[in-house]
Amino acid sequence: MKDPSNRSEENLKARKNRKLVGISLLLIFFIVFFVLSLRLVVIAVGKNVKHVNLNERAEKLYNQTQTLKAKRGTIYDANGDPIAEDTSTYSLYAVLDKNQRGLNDKPLYVVNKAKTARVLSKYLPITQKKALKILSPKDGHPFQVEFGSAGTNISLITKKKIDAKHLAGINFVQQQARLYPNGVFSSNLIGVATSQNNKKTGMSDLVGQMGIEQAFNKQLAGTNGFRNADYDVYGYKLPGKKQKERKVKNGDNIYTTIDSRIQTLLESEMNSVQSQVHPASLNAILMDAKTGKIVAESQRPSFNAATLSGIGKAWTNTFTSDTFEPGSTMKIFTLSASIDSGHFHGNDTYESGRYSIDGKIVPDWDTAGWGYITYNKGFALSSNVAMAHLEQQMGPKTWKKYIQKFGFLKSTNSGLPNELTGKIQFNYPIEQADTAFGQGIEITPIQMMQALTAVSNNGKMMKPYFISKVTDPNTGKTVKKYGPKEIGTPIRSSTAKKVRDHMQDVVYKSYGIGQDYKIKGYRVAAKTGTAQVSNGYGGYASGDDSYLYSVAGMVPANNPRYVMYITMKQPKLTGTKTATQLMAEIFKPVIVRALQNSNTKQTVVKKQVPSVAYQTTTEAKKVLNEKNFEVVSIGDGGTVIKQSPAANTTLAERKRVFILTNGTWKMPRIIGWNKKDVAEFCQLTGLKLESTGSGYADSQSINFSQTIKKGQTLKANFE
Repeated sequence: MKDPSNRSEENLKARKNRKLVGISLLLIFFIVFFVLSLRLVVIAVGKNVKHVNLNERAEKLYNQTQTLKAKRGTIYDANGDPIAEDTSTYSLYAVLDKNQRGLNDKPLYVVNKAKTARVLSKYLPITQKKALKILSPKDGHPFQVEFGSAGTNISLITKKKIDAKHLAGINFVQQQARLYPNGVFSSNLIGVATSQNNKKTGMSDLVGQMGIEQAFNKQLAGTNGFRNADYDVYGYKLPGKKQKERKVKNGDNIYTTIDSRIQTLLESEMNSVQSQVHPASLNAILMDAKTGKIVAESQRPSFNAATLSGIGKAWTNTFTSDTFEPGSTMKIFTLSASIDSGHFHGNDTYESGRYSIDGKIVPDWDTAGWGYITYNKGFALSSNVAMAHLEQQMGPKTWKKYIQKFGFLKSTNSGLPNELTGKIQFNYPIEQADTAFGQGIEITPIQMMQALTAVSNNGKMMKPYFISKVTDPNTGKTVKKYGPKEIGTPIRSSTAKKVRDHMQDVVYKSYGIGQDYKIKGYRVAAKTGTAQVSNGYGGYASGDDSYLYSVAGMVPANNPRYVMYITMKQPKLTGTKTATQLMAEIFKPVIVRALQNSNTKQTVVKKQVPSVAYQTTTEAKKVLNEKNFEVVSIGDGGTVIKQSPAANTTLAERKRVFILTNGTWKMPRIIGWNKKDVAEFCQLTGLKLESTGSGYADSQSINFSQTIKKGQTLKANFE
């Protein structure tokens, strides 16, 4: 048993120990409290934790910046109708997660997969079987599924049709897109804008990929705006802080010089020739002869800007980014240089067929030649030897000077991307002579158009332009205006007139090789061309289909209103039509429509229609042609059984006279005919005409050369 005094001492020690522990704990508490308080003060004052600014983090939590998308500018034709404009398309996805429910426990996922697949297959380019397979994935349990390309680029109309079926779980995402309402419509010149992801913003923007869309991308794109403000967790704007905002600036609008009526007809005629001979390339440009304004322009291969069909083979805008040896159309400028420099003596003669220069032979296209002929006749016959002589008489320095004065071998500064300048081989006498008939020199179509204005515009060379103005959509004011721009005077006015006279010989002389380009009511100045195509190894390709054919024409010849240039590379000719005849199928209807639309005057001579009923078809054609009427023969029979207009009717020269034979009737090509002629044709053959619009035919429901019978219905649209 312990002594009581010892127990008292032990209790005292225990109390002291507890007191020390208590004091220590209290002291530790105060120290921790002080440290924490100090830390909180530091945080409150400095607002920074581990190099993270708490103010900024809080602002990011409640602060939202909304991007305000700029509307891309519209591209218009010469009449103010849109060629390219902003629109919205939609992408579709289907939610499969059964946990997704809305108000009143309404399912927000696909409930009836069979019905959904059936509806989607009706409105989208996807089969019901494939749609159902996508909606029924075997692997895993995805939250949602998409439908590949079939579920993208959906129009607003299609979206509304699908929405009307009230399909649970089907949702749409809106996207900015570009609408090209005309499809294939000078597509490579206008260009195309596609959606591209912006790495800086993470958003998608429309970006021009070629043509005007690319060249004027900055002006068309505009500038996005933004709206910055603080919002609570429920999305309501918090008071007390001013909203930051930058207004959106929509893109500028661009007005082109393209006439949609002429362009539509040009595209139709291009399609016709393309389908007949399938050339490697085909180009056609119509330009105002006095101003350089491009009225219509097209190329093949091309693409449908609305669907992008064919774009893989048509990325090049050949108007500015393709060079080629022009062939005999270059003789226009050789003749111009020879006349202007005082070296041309048209009535002098030379020996045609072959010409030797330093042991190298310059051949005519007919190597047998035409004997000794004048230089005047040599031009109409497209004699290479004549041009080589003219180059030799001028001398290479003079000829090279005119090549440069006409704007070849340098950019026209069109503003379009990737414009080429061309090149020339001009070191040796034979090379210098070759350039006089368009071999050994490479040019672009836009350079040719520019040079041709010097001849059509009495010596004044005009810069080709295809945009009339750029406007601000917010103010309606014109930002920049484009118009006629004279860039030189390569030749005198008198020279230009003489050259056009020689170009008329190509069309109207009995020996001229451009007679297919005669147009009723108008005098035509033209020059055809045939150039060998390079084989890519420093030489020329061989074979019947190894040529580039071309024509440059001006109408009316005495005071040109329009200039047209067509090239056709390596067509697969069948023997039924020549290259010249095929290009005339584009040249004549397009330039006639342009002349008619511009009310260009033509000479009118009226004559009585002779009676040709019951004559042989051959004799009837001969009689009517002698009266300068355009004969449309229907049927392959040898005897005329009916004619229209009737005999003794007074009719202007070069108007159509229809003769109906006793053979099988075939449908003619009526594109470009006026409504009266089409109605007359239908009345003669017993066809029923269903027409829309007014003006000139731009479509026909019965294909060219198809057999026709009385009572059939012909549908035609007129513009």
